[in-house]
Amino acid sequence: MSRLEPADRDRIAALFDRHLEVGLHHGAQLAVYVDGEQVLDLAGGTTGPDGRETTPETRHVLFSCTKPYAAAALHALVDDSALAYDDRVVDHWPEFADPGSEKAEITVRQVLSHTAGLPESALDDRPDLWPEWGRVVEGLEDADLVSTPGEEPAYHALTFGWLVGELVRRVSGARIETVAADRVFDPLGMDDTGIGLRDHEPDDVATLAAFDAFDRCRDPAEGLGDTASVAAPFNTEAIHRAVIPAGNGIGTARDMARFYACLAHGGELEGTRILSESTVDAMTRLEAETDDDGTLSRPRRYGLGVYKGGTPASPFGSLAPERAFGHAGLGSSVGWADPETEVAFSYVTNGVRDGSYEHVARVNALADAVRLALSGAT
Repeated sequence: MSRLEPADRDRIAALFDRHLEVGLHHGAQLAVYVDGEQVLDLAGGTTGPDGRETTPETRHVLFSCTKPYAAAALHALVDDSALAYDDRVVDHWPEFADPGSEKAEITVRQVLSHTAGLPESALDDRPDLWPEWGRVVEGLEDADLVSTPGEEPAYHALTFGWLVGELVRRVSGARIETVAADRVFDPLGMDDTGIGLRDHEPDDVATLAAFDAFDRCRDPAEGLGDTASVAAPFNTEAIHRAVIPAGNGIGTARDMARFYACLAHGGELEGTRILSESTVDAMTRLEAETDDDGTLSRPRRYGLGVYKGGTPASPFGSLAPERAFGHAGLGSSVGWADPETEVAFSYVTNGVRDGSYEHVARVNALADAVRLALSGAT
């Protein structure tokens, strides 16, 4: 695989700029690593409708791109032999389910692969309560199964993060945001990334803006629906400072690409190892797949905390192979790795678009441009 030539960089940058010019979002960042080295680090536009200039250090809400960060913190505890994938959740969190119940049979593996049968809780529609960790934990303990654990993959949009976060707390004795910082962000030098903002950090997060559907070949009611109402809670300081391990990561494309470069290289980057090779293999191996993920009615292939390429709706590029893995975030961002070619890619914007078409088309255009340039195609 070749490095990016100057002409390739110019073509990718022109496409990046074009997305801003046509109004797909106000601001964006694009970062790419190849063979463990950063080859692209672009930023442009503004931090909101009336915002300041977007730079590579501008922090954004990452939505579900947060999930692999939370998962990596849990995988680090597996590396420590503090828990195992086939442990039951109740082995570490006894209050989670009544003894002998079907819910008590949920395993760590099922939580990480979205097969736990708990894709929702009563607090999913209560953003006012998301900052209260005790309340969300109680909500999980009170939640009833939607399906038999292990049988039906369904995207756990918010419950994934709360389940993973409480498991991390029960096993390590520390909160998920602390473990993620200690085991993932700080070792890799991801200085602008965290799960939520800490008290000493300014709330300088880019403003999310929802956009009307531009594709008139489809029903604009499909996909995310009212993107303005979806985005609104994530523009509040209360949510920025909360700990929502499935959705309120705060960070940059530069940091995200660095994370995926580490995973693409078996869990080690520049002499720093965050996960063992065997754990990275377990994290990124296909664990479950479905033709309908239960949210946006799209096919999905799940690993343990990431999802994999090889589906028509994959946001990792129309040319992405099945081995690619990563995650996208609510119509605004995506990060992925291709371990065979050791390419890591992250595209982060502050424009929330319809996730089932507009967002995928936007991110795939850039992913394909990068892949074609690196393959030497013209």
